[in-house]
Amino acid sequence: MRGLLCSPLPMLLFLLQPWETQLQFAGPRCRSGPLDLVFVIDSSRSVRPFEFETMRQFLVGLLRGLDVGPDATRVGVIQYSSQVQSVFPLGAFSRREDMERAIRALVPLAQGTMTGLAIQYAMNVAFSVAEGARPPQARVPRIAVIVTDGRPQDRVAEVAAQARARGIEIYAVGVQRADVGSLRAMASPPLDEHVFLVESFDLIQEFGLQFQGRLCGKDLCTEGGHGCQHQCVSAPGTFHCACNPGYQLAADNKSCLAIDLCTQGTHGCEHHCISSPGSYFCRCRAGFVLQQDQRSCRAIDHCSFGNHSCQHECVSTFAGPRCHCREGHDLLPDGKSCEARDLCNGVDHGCEFQCVSEGLSYRCLCPEGQQLQADGKSCNRCREGHVDLVLLVDGSKSVRPQNFELVKRFVNQIVDFLDVSPEGTRVGLVQFSSRVRTEFPLGRYGTAAEVKQAVLAVEYMERGTMTGLALRHMVEHSFSEAQGARPRALNVPRVGLVFTDGRSQDDISVWAARAKEEGIVMYAVGVGKAVEEELRQIASEPAELHVSYSPDFGTMTHLLENLRGSICPEEGIGPGTELRSPCECESLVEFQGRTLGALERLTQNLAQLTARLEDLENQLATQK
Repeated sequence: MRGLLCSPLPMLLFLLQPWETQLQFAGPRCRSGPLDLVFVIDSSRSVRPFEFETMRQFLVGLLRGLDVGPDATRVGVIQYSSQVQSVFPLGAFSRREDMERAIRALVPLAQGTMTGLAIQYAMNVAFSVAEGARPPQARVPRIAVIVTDGRPQDRVAEVAAQARARGIEIYAVGVQRADVGSLRAMASPPLDEHVFLVESFDLIQEFGLQFQGRLCGKDLCTEGGHGCQHQCVSAPGTFHCACNPGYQLAADNKSCLAIDLCTQGTHGCEHHCISSPGSYFCRCRAGFVLQQDQRSCRAIDHCSFGNHSCQHECVSTFAGPRCHCREGHDLLPDGKSCEARDLCNGVDHGCEFQCVSEGLSYRCLCPEGQQLQADGKSCNRCREGHVDLVLLVDGSKSVRPQNFELVKRFVNQIVDFLDVSPEGTRVGLVQFSSRVRTEFPLGRYGTAAEVKQAVLAVEYMERGTMTGLALRHMVEHSFSEAQGARPRALNVPRVGLVFTDGRSQDDISVWAARAKEEGIVMYAVGVGKAVEEELRQIASEPAELHVSYSPDFGTMTHLLENLRGSICPEEGIGPGTELRSPCECESLVEFQGRTLGALERLTQNLAQLTARLEDLENQLATQK
């Protein structure tokens, strides 16, 4: 601290003009980076007119050393005595000339000294976004410079601490009679850099330069918090980030990105240009190798080193050597050997019963007693059989949703070989778990398509396995005429098919026997953990023809043919069906049609065999 006796007005006016001029031209303007700077000026009655004029000139001179602008330093001025008055807020002026004009027009309040009130106003109002301060997330430094000449008439320590806690850096400047303890209570730490006591007006110039140097001369890089990824470069009052060689500054002006030279062109690389910091190199796609020029690529012929144990042919691909089989053959799992293709396993042949592979082709077969239809794939259906068929499907928790979908598909495959119609086969579906639910009765749907669509729409019930309850429901309700079953007088066979995957949780013996007493032909299909004893108890005699079992849901399709032969009544032998003479006209025509069809298939087979023989002869001739 330096001391100075009060100087007379002439001496002050003498010193004033050189100080302002020297402060202005002492060096380049302070480019401190963005700042929000508010001057808090004491204009109480203790400040004499010539002293207030000195402070006015001090402000003007200091402004001329700042880089003022909307994106640089924003300046606001408030004066206080017993009250606080905003001279101009932070967002009012962007030109230094406008600020100087407002400062020169400043009229002192000439009342008390409520410094604490002024600090509170600066904290809550002057540094608000509404007054022109930049928002906190912009991280623009907020600086308050308090200039006073006496002792505050209110408390300053608490409110100053609140202001500092909000991020406001406080400089306390005392002139002549200022109280040092109050200055230290207001200022930010370290106090030796934020507390100034001017005891002589001829030292104001030195103070102004010292203050400007502290305001603008910080090495912000050493203070930390700059966020630069690579390098922090300090400048007077500011800093900027820089990157290491081979990198460039990102849009946030802090992070560094590797310079991607490949974005400027391929640099002659035939396939890929790979960038590295400040450099690049060429790379080829898989299956290619880089040439000596380090730019062009050549395909790798893997088979040029040998056939890699391929039985037929070695084919070079980008991924490496691959073995390839000749037409009509398939590659085995070892990736090298070949075997003659079984088209029945390799294509969606669509054969209803059996597919037989014949060289490069295949044909469909039907079971004995059934004929292949005109489409060459399907077999004749139960056209002469009239059946009322009720399916009891296990929907218990043990089945699981994905297997329940397989069950529905299995049911629809059964429907496929039935002649579904109101006069032919009628189909009903009942699902059971801990309870029983009729999904659709016998009389609801008249076509196979409608039945299949309804089966797919069935929702899985889950819970327990009450098979006995389901059998009772079938006997008492499903085969009633109200549910669509035909009267007993018509002698239409009634067939019940129970599908289950586990042990029943209730007794099945009573209603299984009752179903057979009612003339219902019972079939039992078990999967997985189904109990054989229960399946035989449910099924009609002989059990070998009425019980089917599959170890899992994925392999149960092999049961279809057994069920088909069992459920379909023999054509022309059912009750009420008249036996036809083989000599009747219709029978002769049917026999003739079957014979012609068989002759046509034999002719096609002979033509295929002839073509294969010719192909073999051509191959032998080529080898010679």
